[in-house]
Amino acid sequence: MPGPTADLFADDALQQPAGRERIGDQSCVLRGYALPWIDRLLPELRRVLAQSPFRQMVTPGGFTMSAALSSCGDLGWTTDATGYRYSPVDPRSQQPWPSMPEAMRQLAVKAAADAGFTQYSPDACLINRYIPGAKMSLHQDKNERRYSEPVVSVSLGLPAIFLFGGHERSDKPQKVSLFHGDVVVWGGVDRLRFHGVMPIKDGMHPIMGPQRINLTFRTAG
Repeated sequence: MPGPTADLFADDALQQPAGRERIGDQSCVLRGYALPWIDRLLPELRRVLAQSPFRQMVTPGGFTMSAALSSCGDLGWTTDATGYRYSPVDPRSQQPWPSMPEAMRQLAVKAAADAGFTQYSPDACLINRYIPGAKMSLHQDKNERRYSEPVVSVSLGLPAIFLFGGHERSDKPQKVSLFHGDVVVWGGVDRLRFHGVMPIKDGMHPIMGPQRINLTFRTAG
């Protein structure tokens, strides 16, 4: 299997039809929204991952996450035996996280505005890599200091089933198919809804290879 950044960004993507799909009162999927940005995003993503490569993090309960993680921006998300938190430094290198590329920031700001959230200013981008079988359990994004700002999530590579639940873990989540270039934005009354990702199925994406990469923008500080 190719490494996480090895020649995964060649050839043309399978295009998804553009459109908007509402999944909550203040939540929507912007179908194919990131496709016009791909040529700008991927070289910058390579640069970020060269500086702060993917790694498997361990939760406070001792569970190794199946999705590999990295970050860029003023803050990055980390987890270890002491808990979940944002940190200005990469714990692996003890250096600041890579700066957030301008193309990434602009995409997140524009997607947020088009979903109804103006004045968005993300300071953290979490980068998750899902290989087939990897998943993300239902959780809330609660480590940020301001819940007034939305979350913007960009899907690249293999399809995924996004689980978008309610405000209680026991609420049955809806299953939302996500494809290369789709962007999900949720905020306002939906900001603390539980969400996750079902196990990724085997496949080979023509640009990203046998993986899904997810860019999740937050205002954390």
